[in-house]
Amino acid sequence: MRIRLAVTTLALAIAVTAGAALPTAAATPASSAPASANLTVQDILDHLPDDVVAGALIRRDGVDATAGPVTADAHARIGSVTKAFTNTVVLQLVAGHRIGLDTPARRYLPRVLPEAYGRVTVRQLLDHTSGLPKPAPTPVPADGPGWQLKGVAPEKFLRDSFAAATDAPPAPGSEQQYNGLNSFVLGLIVERVTGHSFTDELQRRIIRPLHLRHTSLPAADDPTIPSPHAQVYLDGQDVTEQSPYPWAEGGMISTAADLDRFITALFRGDLLPSAQQKLVFEVPNVKSAAGNTNCTGQAACYSMGGLLRYQLPSGEYAWGKTGSRPGWDNGVFATRDLRHRVVYSLNPTGTGNDLPYIKAIVNAGLTG
Repeated sequence: MRIRLAVTTLALAIAVTAGAALPTAAATPASSAPASANLTVQDILDHLPDDVVAGALIRRDGVDATAGPVTADAHARIGSVTKAFTNTVVLQLVAGHRIGLDTPARRYLPRVLPEAYGRVTVRQLLDHTSGLPKPAPTPVPADGPGWQLKGVAPEKFLRDSFAAATDAPPAPGSEQQYNGLNSFVLGLIVERVTGHSFTDELQRRIIRPLHLRHTSLPAADDPTIPSPHAQVYLDGQDVTEQSPYPWAEGGMISTAADLDRFITALFRGDLLPSAQQKLVFEVPNVKSAAGNTNCTGQAACYSMGGLLRYQLPSGEYAWGKTGSRPGWDNGVFATRDLRHRVVYSLNPTGTGNDLPYIKAIVNAGLTG
């Protein structure tokens, strides 16, 4: 009974702060909830773990705090936070005149991109205005035992996705539709122009210069994750070991401290010359595609740097990236001036929606 009350109290406070709806089961009197305007990161952690989140690691302005069976130095599968690394590598190659920002992507990958997408440029891959089709189905629990260990090579994944496309593609640059296929194509372009693996370029250009000693992109056949790490479950099944097949789109592993170091270096301009640094925060002036749930309202919200523009309750914009893999929901956000930074890694139970928690963490972490 005491645990349920704590869960309800936190859920109500978060619902008010994040402006998100929660299940009706949480609809009890709000008099015992913390004042939403004063909700802090510690308030959230004090009520975890609960039915929705089994473990949490939050790093705010360089200070770590945890809840549940997770340590401050835990490794996590960062999912689509990988996109910010990928876009940075590409922008470095643009700065070095190895990749043309407005060059058709098919010029680099004629055997990968069909002629129907011949006008799609690198710029449009970076800012999600390419109009590429929906990704092909990926492994899910319904595929049976061992589903989390199954993967697919990047080129095959792209071929399957293009083969399954039935609708005519929208005009490139006309709307923004968040799509992981863009990152797969970008990773292959990096390999094509450098003659090196994407992993090698990632190591050489970002991981080693920033001394990100706990950040990696595992080989396609390596399902392990370095210790320490949370033990994560989905539908009662241990899925801690899983295929890193999302690759340049979402296959990386990192820690809160390393992600904090990366976002700080990126925002300070330590990774890119000034011309490309401006592009990190450049959002295309187009509409958000129908069905794109990532942006609030009808305007695009993703930048060429692979970042999400997120409006805080104060009206100020923060920038960062979310990312998920089975058993992990992660993100890194900061104010443009780096006044505040927040990195989080949650271990969702799969029995509820942790999005309100994520919004509350970002709002609390970047306020004050």
